[in-house]
Amino acid sequence: MNRILLTLKRPFIWLSRVRHRCGYGVHSPFAFSLITDVIYEKMPYYAYSSLKKEQKKMIRERGWTKGSQKVNRFLFRLVNRVQPDTIIEVGRPSSTTLYLQSAKPSASYLFASDLSELFLDADTPVDFLYMNNYQNPELMEEVFHICAQRVTLKSVFVVQGICYSKKMKTLWNQLKEDERVGVTFDLYDLGLLFFDKTKIKQHYIVNF
Repeated sequence: MNRILLTLKRPFIWLSRVRHRCGYGVHSPFAFSLITDVIYEKMPYYAYSSLKKEQKKMIRERGWTKGSQKVNRFLFRLVNRVQPDTIIEVGRPSSTTLYLQSAKPSASYLFASDLSELFLDADTPVDFLYMNNYQNPELMEEVFHICAQRVTLKSVFVVQGICYSKKMKTLWNQLKEDERVGVTFDLYDLGLLFFDKTKIKQHYIVNF
């Protein structure tokens, strides 16, 4: 989706999802905690200011795309919450990389722009996957199926741009109905897939 068009649509997107704010009507303690303590968390994390400076440097020196600050900071909070041992990012180089790595520096991190760079050691689980290329839904689907073979109960997959095109909406619907997937969250800009099957499978819409 064109950035300018998306900006113009924002007020209408917000209004269409206003009843899904702040965890209203959510009874699951897991889902309510994620919504209130991670998605809507407003605390100014210590790393935000230094990440903002480093982001400007990387954009200038490496030509990375800026990305959404709101999304980047949310991903930082999410990684900080789930504490993955492995983080995989597949898609386009962007400042999001800084936020993913900084949230847990001790995690093993791999960036791949396509399948040829997606080298995974045998038996290594994928704890956290960020699929960062909504313009290539076919690649995102392939990446999902490769990495979904390596999930554990604590694995989390994040899909960028699930509502940005008809193809991405179709893909999102397919992914959330996959039998390996448990709880899911639709944040419009992002889709969250959790693989803890001890929790009842349920789909949440959040006005992010």
